[in-house]
Amino acid sequence: MRGTPMMKTTLHNNQRGLTLVELIVSMVIISIALGGVLMVMNFTTSHSADPMIQHQAVAIAEAYMEEILLQGYDDPGGGVESGRADFDDVDDYDKDNTSGNGIDNQSPPENQKGVPIGVLSGYSVTVDVEGVTLNTVAAKKITVTVNHSALGDLILTGYRTKYD
Repeated sequence: MRGTPMMKTTLHNNQRGLTLVELIVSMVIISIALGGVLMVMNFTTSHSADPMIQHQAVAIAEAYMEEILLQGYDDPGGGVESGRADFDDVDDYDKDNTSGNGIDNQSPPENQKGVPIGVLSGYSVTVDVEGVTLNTVAAKKITVTVNHSALGDLILTGYRTKYD
Protein backbone atom coordinates (compact mmCIF):
# COMPACT_ATOMS: atom_id res chain seq x y z
CA MET A 1 0.00 0.00 0.00
CA ARG A 2 2.65 2.16 -0.72
CA GLY A 3 0.92 3.94 -3.56
CA THR A 4 -2.07 5.34 -1.68
CA PRO A 5 -1.28 8.20 0.54
CA MET A 6 -2.90 8.14 3.90
CA MET A 7 -4.86 11.26 4.89
CA LYS A 8 -4.24 12.64 8.29
CA THR A 9 -6.89 14.53 10.16
CA THR A 10 -5.61 16.89 12.69
CA LEU A 11 -7.61 18.59 15.39
CA HIS A 12 -6.80 22.14 16.08
CA ASN A 13 -6.77 22.94 19.76
CA ASN A 14 -7.35 26.63 19.12
CA GLN A 15 -10.84 26.32 17.64
CA ARG A 16 -13.13 29.01 18.95
CA GLY A 17 -16.91 29.17 19.28
CA LEU A 18 -19.80 28.96 21.68
CA THR A 19 -21.87 25.99 22.54
CA LEU A 20 -25.63 26.12 22.35
CA VAL A 21 -25.89 26.09 26.14
CA GLU A 22 -23.56 29.08 26.45
CA LEU A 23 -25.62 31.02 23.91
CA ILE A 24 -28.89 30.32 25.72
CA VAL A 25 -27.44 31.28 29.12
CA SER A 26 -26.06 34.56 27.75
CA MET A 27 -29.42 35.35 26.10
CA VAL A 28 -31.24 34.79 29.40
CA ILE A 29 -28.82 37.05 31.30
CA ILE A 30 -29.07 39.81 28.70
CA SER A 31 -32.88 39.63 28.65
CA ILE A 32 -33.07 39.91 32.45
CA ALA A 33 -30.75 42.93 32.43
CA LEU A 34 -32.67 44.56 29.58
CA GLY A 35 -35.96 43.94 31.38
CA GLY A 36 -34.64 45.74 34.48
CA VAL A 37 -33.46 48.72 32.44
CA LEU A 38 -36.80 48.95 30.64
CA MET A 39 -38.70 48.84 33.94
CA VAL A 40 -36.63 51.76 35.28
CA MET A 41 -37.23 53.73 32.08
CA ASN A 42 -40.97 53.03 32.27
CA PHE A 43 -41.13 54.19 35.90
CA THR A 44 -39.14 57.34 35.13
CA THR A 45 -41.26 58.21 32.12
CA SER A 46 -44.56 57.66 33.91
CA HIS A 47 -43.50 59.90 36.81
CA SER A 48 -41.74 62.61 34.82
CA ALA A 49 -44.69 65.03 35.05
CA ASP A 50 -44.94 64.84 38.87
CA PRO A 51 -42.24 67.45 39.59
CA MET A 52 -43.92 69.87 37.19
CA ILE A 53 -47.31 69.34 38.85
CA GLN A 54 -45.79 69.80 42.31
CA HIS A 55 -43.92 72.94 41.26
CA GLN A 56 -47.11 74.40 39.77
CA ALA A 57 -49.06 73.59 42.96
CA VAL A 58 -46.42 75.34 45.07
CA ALA A 59 -46.56 78.38 42.76
CA ILE A 60 -50.36 78.52 43.06
CA ALA A 61 -50.24 78.22 46.86
CA GLU A 62 -47.55 80.89 47.14
CA ALA A 63 -49.50 83.26 44.89
CA TYR A 64 -52.64 82.90 47.02
CA MET A 65 -50.64 83.23 50.25
CA GLU A 66 -48.88 86.38 49.07
CA GLU A 67 -52.18 87.94 48.02
CA ILE A 68 -53.79 87.14 51.37
CA LEU A 69 -50.85 88.32 53.49
CA LEU A 70 -50.91 91.69 51.72
CA GLN A 71 -54.50 92.30 52.89
CA GLY A 72 -55.47 94.04 56.10
CA TYR A 73 -55.79 92.22 59.40
CA ASP A 74 -59.26 93.66 60.08
CA ASP A 75 -62.03 94.60 57.67
CA PRO A 76 -61.48 98.31 56.94
CA GLY A 77 -64.90 98.88 55.39
CA GLY A 78 -66.94 96.58 57.55
CA GLY A 79 -69.15 95.63 54.60
CA VAL A 80 -69.80 92.38 52.79
CA GLU A 81 -67.61 91.78 49.75
CA SER A 82 -69.33 90.47 46.65
CA GLY A 83 -66.35 88.58 45.23
CA ARG A 84 -62.62 88.02 45.31
CA ALA A 85 -61.84 91.28 43.53
CA ASP A 86 -63.43 93.08 46.52
CA PHE A 87 -61.62 91.15 49.28
CA ASP A 88 -59.93 93.68 51.56
CA ASP A 89 -58.96 91.69 54.66
CA VAL A 90 -57.60 88.27 55.57
CA ASP A 91 -60.93 86.90 56.82
CA ASP A 92 -62.62 87.46 53.44
CA TYR A 93 -60.63 84.51 52.03
CA ASP A 94 -61.79 82.05 54.71
CA LYS A 95 -63.82 79.17 53.35
CA ASP A 96 -66.20 79.49 56.31
CA ASN A 97 -66.61 83.27 56.36
CA THR A 98 -70.04 84.72 57.05
CA SER A 99 -70.53 86.29 53.62
CA GLY A 100 -70.07 82.92 51.91
CA ASN A 101 -67.56 84.34 49.44
CA GLY A 102 -64.44 82.65 50.76
CA ILE A 103 -62.24 80.32 48.73
CA ASP A 104 -63.50 76.77 49.15
CA ASN A 105 -62.51 74.09 46.65
CA GLN A 106 -62.10 76.70 43.91
CA SER A 107 -61.39 74.97 40.61
CA PRO A 108 -59.77 76.17 38.46
CA PRO A 109 -57.76 78.67 40.52
CA GLU A 110 -58.47 82.33 39.84
CA ASN A 111 -56.30 85.39 39.51
CA GLN A 112 -56.60 88.29 41.98
CA LYS A 113 -59.49 89.80 40.04
CA GLY A 114 -61.51 86.59 40.30
CA VAL A 115 -60.99 85.46 36.69
CA PRO A 116 -60.54 81.66 36.37
CA ILE A 117 -57.24 80.47 34.90
CA GLY A 118 -58.39 77.74 32.52
CA VAL A 119 -55.01 76.05 32.01
CA LEU A 120 -54.97 75.19 35.73
CA SER A 121 -58.24 73.25 35.58
CA GLY A 122 -56.71 70.18 37.27
CA TYR A 123 -56.04 72.12 40.48
CA SER A 124 -58.40 73.23 43.24
CA VAL A 125 -57.72 75.71 46.04
CA THR A 126 -59.17 76.02 49.55
CA VAL A 127 -58.28 78.73 52.08
CA ASP A 128 -58.87 78.48 55.82
CA VAL A 129 -58.26 81.37 58.24
CA GLU A 130 -58.41 81.01 62.02
CA GLY A 131 -57.54 83.37 64.84
CA VAL A 132 -54.58 82.35 67.01
CA THR A 133 -52.29 83.90 69.60
CA LEU A 134 -48.52 83.82 69.11
CA ASN A 135 -46.81 84.71 72.40
CA THR A 136 -49.52 87.22 73.38
CA VAL A 137 -49.69 88.65 69.84
CA ALA A 138 -52.99 88.38 68.01
CA ALA A 139 -52.52 86.60 64.69
CA LYS A 140 -54.44 84.78 62.00
CA LYS A 141 -53.27 81.41 60.77
CA ILE A 142 -53.79 81.12 57.03
CA THR A 143 -53.81 77.68 55.46
CA VAL A 144 -53.84 77.41 51.66
CA THR A 145 -54.52 73.91 50.36
CA VAL A 146 -53.92 73.13 46.68
CA ASN A 147 -55.18 69.80 45.39
CA HIS A 148 -54.37 67.90 42.21
CA SER A 149 -55.40 64.32 41.45
CA ALA A 150 -51.80 63.25 40.66
CA LEU A 151 -50.36 65.02 43.71
CA GLY A 152 -52.93 65.00 46.48
CA ASP A 153 -53.00 67.94 48.88
CA LEU A 154 -50.21 70.49 49.13
CA ILE A 155 -50.64 72.62 52.26
CA LEU A 156 -48.98 76.00 52.80
CA THR A 157 -49.41 77.76 56.16
CA GLY A 158 -48.63 81.36 57.03
CA TYR A 159 -49.46 83.87 59.77
CA ARG A 160 -50.71 87.45 59.55
CA THR A 161 -50.22 89.49 62.70
CA LYS A 162 -51.94 92.67 63.74
CA TYR A 163 -49.43 95.50 63.63
CA ASP A 164 -49.79 99.24 63.15
